[in-house]
Amino acid sequence: MLLRRRHLIAASGLAVAGSALPRIAIGQTDRRPDITIAVQQIANSAALEPLREQSNVGQRAFSFIYERLISQNLLGQLEEVPGLAESWKRIDERTVEFTLRKGVRFHNGDEMTADDVVFTFSRERMFGPEYDMASSKTLFTSVLIRDTTQGKNLPPEVPAVAKRLFPALEKVEEIDKYTVRFTNRTPDVTLEGRIGRMGSDIVSRRAFSEAKTWLDWARAPVSTGPYKVREFLTDRSLMLDAHDDYWGGRPPVKSVRLVVVPEVATRINGLLAGQFDFICDVPPDQIPGIEKNPKFEVLGSTIVNHRLTVFDKHHPQLGDPRIRQAFTHAIDRQAIVDSLWSGRTRVPAGLQWEFYGPMFVEGWTVPAYDVAKAKALVKAANYKGDAIPFRLLSNYYTNQVATAQVLVEMWRQAGLNVQIEMKENWQQIFEKNSPRAVRDWSNSAGFNDPISSIVAQHGPQGQQQQVGEWTNEEMNKLSVAMEVETDIQKRKAMFKRMLEICEREDPAFTVLHQNATFTAKRKDIRWKASPSFAMEFRTVNFATN
Repeated sequence: MLLRRRHLIAASGLAVAGSALPRIAIGQTDRRPDITIAVQQIANSAALEPLREQSNVGQRAFSFIYERLISQNLLGQLEEVPGLAESWKRIDERTVEFTLRKGVRFHNGDEMTADDVVFTFSRERMFGPEYDMASSKTLFTSVLIRDTTQGKNLPPEVPAVAKRLFPALEKVEEIDKYTVRFTNRTPDVTLEGRIGRMGSDIVSRRAFSEAKTWLDWARAPVSTGPYKVREFLTDRSLMLDAHDDYWGGRPPVKSVRLVVVPEVATRINGLLAGQFDFICDVPPDQIPGIEKNPKFEVLGSTIVNHRLTVFDKHHPQLGDPRIRQAFTHAIDRQAIVDSLWSGRTRVPAGLQWEFYGPMFVEGWTVPAYDVAKAKALVKAANYKGDAIPFRLLSNYYTNQVATAQVLVEMWRQAGLNVQIEMKENWQQIFEKNSPRAVRDWSNSAGFNDPISSIVAQHGPQGQQQQVGEWTNEEMNKLSVAMEVETDIQKRKAMFKRMLEICEREDPAFTVLHQNATFTAKRKDIRWKASPSFAMEFRTVNFATN
């Protein structure tokens, strides 16, 4: 059970000397720009809650609103840097203690204290009152908010995500007003990474408590980020205003408006016509056309995210691992990178990134492109040509439809009859009434360890197992073991075996390429992009003079 120590209410002012930021004088003109950004989607779940919306599109919007104790250097290599905690230290293998920044203000004006941090990781906020913290049972949940009148009852997806993030969190204690201690039930070398990843965003206890329902909270959350929610119209727009009491300095933009524009051509035309200042998710083949106009430029590159094709092993044809293996060997990934991405991304070394450091498995590759081998696997599995559905959500990923069409043709050459099924939303993608087989997905690493990617998405608490697509007993045992192992070489051996299982022997997915994201903007706006889906405007990456 998460604990909170009672503390005496200290007397004092609104902020520590030197941390309070100047306000604009009455009558003074605010010359900061208003910025409009066209995006393909704001949030798939119609909620601005990271514990509910674990998505790429969500991350882009959330970076304006939320902050964590540990941040990432978005202008570097996503390395850990102090966030709402000015420092932290290891007490032992199970315990980390944080010293909070003083004078940090929530969007509602309240000062952030240890009490808010403890609440953020409480049962009420994350796990629900009936949740068994000691349980390691996989949670099978839906992907929908089914009851918008549920009051403060958490949607089942929230504790499912929380369990994925913190499978063995024992307690969070308030030591004093600005000191918090996290204790894990088991040794965990990744605890700092978990506390710094999406979903560990600090929220206001008072704001959450005052919201009439969970959904009311989730559509107008209160955190500490440089911008605060003014209005959220689901599937339409998100209006954000500058949080002028922001601890990191007065935000350089007065307001930010994110507008949902699913069609690429409409986004591009709107940019060129002056309707939008930024547009996201520009396909590489459209970059030259945009940059022909000297008023515009395109920024971006590869990010810490992999595009995947995910398999449902419970489908009648995909139940045989040889068929899934055939899928993986039939793909010419380099041809996709060259033709659809103009060589602006790459085929990675499987589901891993170089920033794993000593945990990176050298010499690992994606399954080799080998049509003959794919055909032999299809024949050995006695596949008769039955249609295999490939569920697709148009415009969610850059070049999504084009990639699917290329994949279907590659699979056809290997003897696989794959049929594209266009779906309108994620509810339809995950729907179980009709057979699922293949779908698009992507996988990110929230911090520099395989726990944050292969275990978080494909382990016993991962999404694939939660929605009932795939499971593997050895993979699950390895996941549990690696989460408590502290020896690097032993952990690396476990990770390599996970890659062998998930990408070779019993494929849960196959990696297509490393994702890249490209953002087009007016050239006169001086903004720096980051190697992630996160998008924000702060003084360090947005210049106003």
